[in-house]
Amino acid sequence: MKAKRDWGIASLEGAIASLKRSGRLATERKPQMRRKGTNYRLLLLALLFPLAAEVRAVIPVPGGGGVTNILLSTWSFTDTTNWLSDRGYPPISFTNLSVSDLGAGTALVVDSTNAAWLRYKVVESDGSTNLAVGRGSVMFWFAPNWSGTNEGGTGPGVSGRLIEAGSYTTNASYGWWSLYVDPAGANLYFAAQSNNGSQATYLSAPIGWTTNRWHLIALTYSATNSALYLDGALATNGIPVTCLPGSNALANGFCIGSTSNGTAQAHGMFDGLATYANPLDAGSIAATYWYTFVTYDLNPFNSANWSSAPSSPQVTPTFAAITGTGYLQNLGAVSNCASSSAVWMTNVVATLVTNGTMNLAFTIMGGSNSAPYDVFATPALACPITNALWAWMGQGYQCTRYLLTNLPPYSALMILGTTNDTDQDGLTDAYELLVSHTNPRKADTSGDGMLDGWKVLWGLNPSVNNPSQSGERCNFTYYLEGWLSGVSGVRAETVGADAEGNLTGN
Repeated sequence: MKAKRDWGIASLEGAIASLKRSGRLATERKPQMRRKGTNYRLLLLALLFPLAAEVRAVIPVPGGGGVTNILLSTWSFTDTTNWLSDRGYPPISFTNLSVSDLGAGTALVVDSTNAAWLRYKVVESDGSTNLAVGRGSVMFWFAPNWSGTNEGGTGPGVSGRLIEAGSYTTNASYGWWSLYVDPAGANLYFAAQSNNGSQATYLSAPIGWTTNRWHLIALTYSATNSALYLDGALATNGIPVTCLPGSNALANGFCIGSTSNGTAQAHGMFDGLATYANPLDAGSIAATYWYTFVTYDLNPFNSANWSSAPSSPQVTPTFAAITGTGYLQNLGAVSNCASSSAVWMTNVVATLVTNGTMNLAFTIMGGSNSAPYDVFATPALACPITNALWAWMGQGYQCTRYLLTNLPPYSALMILGTTNDTDQDGLTDAYELLVSHTNPRKADTSGDGMLDGWKVLWGLNPSVNNPSQSGERCNFTYYLEGWLSGVSGVRAETVGADAEGNLTGN
């Protein structure tokens, strides 16, 4: 993390120097940048907050209330070459794995078009146990590369295995133990089979997951009950675990993220896996979540954790696709406001709040008393500065104090942008440079006939020729009699027929 923080400061200094050299940084010492017609008028404020937690996979040994938790093994996935466990045990085998830095340090990724697996022994040669299937707990962080069908996505498309021992058979003739998600990505299941025809689904719980969003999953089980916890809270209770795979099935080991032959992949990222020989109590699981969630939910490189504020688009007096207060909370007007053709942020106060995030209060000074100024934020800089992950926070006015909440605890970098819209596409030049990465001098960046601003409002990629995408267009059949019918490939809205058979849309 130290290296990343030093890199961020260096990038900041380099970005500022680069912007000054190019004449795109508006400061009081560069009055020529305030001349009319400047397209890239951005004003930068960097806030490097104290580090709240080291960005690494922390696996505490929870316990309390007289309960002694027996930790079996842990996997932080820091060894991405040999995939040794934290206790130094190698996997039985692995193939087609990848790595991501979108978690707490490095994370395991099981997501391949080819067979992919990571398989460990249930019991090591020296007698150490990695996984107890009859009584114990499994806890880990997972982030899907998909959204569930109940969240507008496609789900994993298969019964994605999160952790599994043995192999599923239709007649329960081998032995199987698995925690998995359904193909729609809408439900989690914990089930098992013996090798004598008996099988059971111990519990199931609905989920609403979206791409790259991390979740702490904790499964506890014993001969008296089973339970599933999601993000530190109890999701459901299940029936006792009585149907178990035999020694032959367990001798083949257990897999993380897929079946033993590399199919039914979870298609996502894993981190911070820990196994226990006892069912964890609710307090220990909640404490683990609150102790570690910040490093996952506020990773500055994960776009799922850093989104723009909702907009209040307007069409008069001119079309503005991204406008309104957004996330900015108005704290009121300030007295003794400076008057200047330049504009800047001042009187900045950052406060650490109880949920581990930062609140930031600031005042906009200078500028025009009738012009709104866009506020953009990023958790980390890149070079050039437009390559960073920027989000639009809202619009504010001069001589007014504002509050932003739930910012990352380690750093936030803010920029003010003017509402100059050179190509009149409904997106400001600053927004196009930082957020949409479209051409601020071309209203239709992709050349498909739709304004960039409308595409952003419709949730389309403004850099893509959308009508050429088969999933984003409607296909009609035209008859010689002059009738349209047989619509297919509808992306949104509703299509129907009137009394005469003409197609109508809503």
